[in-house]
Amino acid sequence: MKKLATLTALTALSLGAFQSAAATELTVSTWAGPNHGVNTIVWPTWANWVEEATEGRVTVNVVHDMGPPGAQMELIADGVADVTWLFHGLMPGRFELTKLPELPTFEDFSSEAASVAYWRTHNEYFAEAGEHRGVEVIGVGVHGPGSLFLNESIDSLDDLDGKRVRIGGGVMGDISQALALTGVALPPASTYEAATQGVIDGAMLTLEGLKSFRLAEVLPYTVQMPGGFYRGSFSLVINPDTWASLSEEDRAAIEEVSGERLSRLFGYMMDVVDVRGIEFAEEQGNTFIDLPAEEIERFQQMAADLPGAWMEAAGAKGVDGEAAHAYFFEQLDVAEGEEGLSGDEVIDPEA
Repeated sequence: MKKLATLTALTALSLGAFQSAAATELTVSTWAGPNHGVNTIVWPTWANWVEEATEGRVTVNVVHDMGPPGAQMELIADGVADVTWLFHGLMPGRFELTKLPELPTFEDFSSEAASVAYWRTHNEYFAEAGEHRGVEVIGVGVHGPGSLFLNESIDSLDDLDGKRVRIGGGVMGDISQALALTGVALPPASTYEAATQGVIDGAMLTLEGLKSFRLAEVLPYTVQMPGGFYRGSFSLVINPDTWASLSEEDRAAIEEVSGERLSRLFGYMMDVVDVRGIEFAEEQGNTFIDLPAEEIERFQQMAADLPGAWMEAAGAKGVDGEAAHAYFFEQLDVAEGEEGLSGDEVIDPEA
């Protein structure tokens, strides 16, 4: 009996050691092509950060094509995968607060600073509003200046009237209406084929799309607006049950490399891939169009009511829109003055 008790105790200790040594694997559902910066920079870097922070107790496995972009939130809420990234404009009717960083500003600033400011604003004003109910937010992001890619050149905004242009929702939809475009709802990955087949005359996307979605090959004219026609809002989310299943130590470790740091990484990536998109388009011989000052002023007038409309929508959700709007831009100025990520801190195969 004494030997049996000893054997049982040793077995229990061995089993405990095995269980503590076994890593928890987080399954990341991702979309966009494998060469998109989210998949080449953000997820590999975050995976490395998570594994290091948890001393190998938590690992990350990135899986492509588990579902279309608009279904990602449901995949995570249902526990099909553990982590994903969302573009809020693809889920109309649910997200209104997330339109704040999408509003035209007519000012230049980095996506990294905007993403940091957005994370701080999310925590201060948006987190309790329930727009992300069913998932836990571990980061947010803002893409670079949204541009208009076309199959032929234009001289004024009037030339856009009736053109069939890919849009993705959010403020982008408001802008397309103001410009009298015929909006065609498409995910980014379907835009190349639609342009090739003549289904669309152009697309609203960020500059990185010129390369990551190969749009420079089929839409050779890029119309730019100071600060962008719009920006894009994203979040990175985790399943609540998965999050709760992690030890307190591992949750704390992952929080250290998520939140503002993950948001900063997302924005850093967007800045990097925008530059690469422009370079790729220039190699293709694309034309970049800067509209005359009077056309820029016309667009400013078209967009003038958008901030007020957003504040009203925020108020309907119990959020002080005016205060949140001011806070975001205050934090944007602060973040612009802070030290950003360096290339040594990220995984980037093209660096």
